[in-house]
Amino acid sequence: MTEVILFGGAAAGLILFVAFVASRLLRARRAGMSIRLQIFVALASIVGAFAFGLGILVVQRVRARATSIAEESARNEAAVVAAIVGNEMTVKGRSLREVASDLSGIQGGLEITLVAPSGEEILSLRADGEARGAVQSSAPILAHGTTVGSVIVQKKTLVIERLLADMTPAILVLSLVLGAAAALSAALIGRTIAKPIETLTDFAVRVSEGERRATPPPAQGREVQRLSRALDSMRRELEGRPFVETFAADLSHELKNPVAAIRASAEVLADGALEEPEEAARFVARIQESTTRIETLLGELLGLARIEARGVEETGTVDLLALARDVARESGPERGPATVDGVHVDVRGDRTWLARLVANLLDNARTHGEAGSTVSVEIGRRDGHALLTVRNKGAIGQHVRKRIFRRFVTTRSDRGGTGLGLAIVRAIAEAHGGVAECTSFGPPDVTFQVKLPRA
Repeated sequence: MTEVILFGGAAAGLILFVAFVASRLLRARRAGMSIRLQIFVALASIVGAFAFGLGILVVQRVRARATSIAEESARNEAAVVAAIVGNEMTVKGRSLREVASDLSGIQGGLEITLVAPSGEEILSLRADGEARGAVQSSAPILAHGTTVGSVIVQKKTLVIERLLADMTPAILVLSLVLGAAAALSAALIGRTIAKPIETLTDFAVRVSEGERRATPPPAQGREVQRLSRALDSMRRELEGRPFVETFAADLSHELKNPVAAIRASAEVLADGALEEPEEAARFVARIQESTTRIETLLGELLGLARIEARGVEETGTVDLLALARDVARESGPERGPATVDGVHVDVRGDRTWLARLVANLLDNARTHGEAGSTVSVEIGRRDGHALLTVRNKGAIGQHVRKRIFRRFVTTRSDRGGTGLGLAIVRAIAEAHGGVAECTSFGPPDVTFQVKLPRA
């Protein structure tokens, strides 16, 4: 019963293991094979083949050794029986048939065949004539110096075969255990190699998304440390001329539409629209709207540049809950309902900039959230940090999720969005030693969270 359970468990484990590896390989055909999977497949295949070969080798060696012992025993017994028969014929002058008649009553499980020189079987003591799982050996019978026949002794190895059959499940289980240990070792080795690469990749992605103050993760190993230093050096280089070029390109792109609107309106007015008061008023309003957008955009850019270049110049103790309530009240309920709740937590920073951070998050939630929904602001504390959480109903599109904190990224430019509000939020949070992130992209809720050190 134990052998059946072991064999069944081993078979089930093997099937599950093969299915797991097959699913990983199928996914690798679409997305490419990871380093972890490459190491896993290579090491698991090598050790698995070794374990399988070792099991076969053990079975073959046991079978060969058992067969050799049986052949040696059969050879010795054949020589003894041949000597006894020859002595009986020589000393007592008896014939081969007479001696065979005496031997026919032998008990004890010996399987003996006496064969005359002509090939005739004089005596055959066999168990049902079964030859399967047996070895045999022969020896000549000598009487008066002449060969008068031969003795054939057969030894069964069926017991050994059954023993090997009983050992096979245990050997299979041992091979699977060895293969599982190899697979686990391969997974651990792959994780050790791939984990630093994945963390450095995340660091590079954060830098590419505009997180200028991102720090490289701690690295272990000389090669990984060199790679980490190289990426950090590249990040510092990106803050120079390439950053300025990208910033100028983005700014020119954002200014293109309002400038074009002003030019077109001016041309229409110059062509005679001034003589028609209604038409003139419409195009003047368009010029004023575009001018306001440019002023807003430049003001946001100046604020962002100031906080990034100078940081926080004046600091003091600020009650984050009281600040959030003041900002929510001053922003006006006409823009949408907002609730502020939580605990009183003090942070060290510039009240004006922190108020700007809360105001930008509220404006972003009201602009991009569902119409008429309530924006929830919650203040909490955790692990020595103050947490500011802003939640609204809605969803952020998949195409902008990774770039949500970058400059000029907006999904509602039709509502006056400049795409700088969240970039300013991140800059203010980092200037205060904190971090800003989007913890839920919705639906149903979009959640932004700012973590700041407590005073």
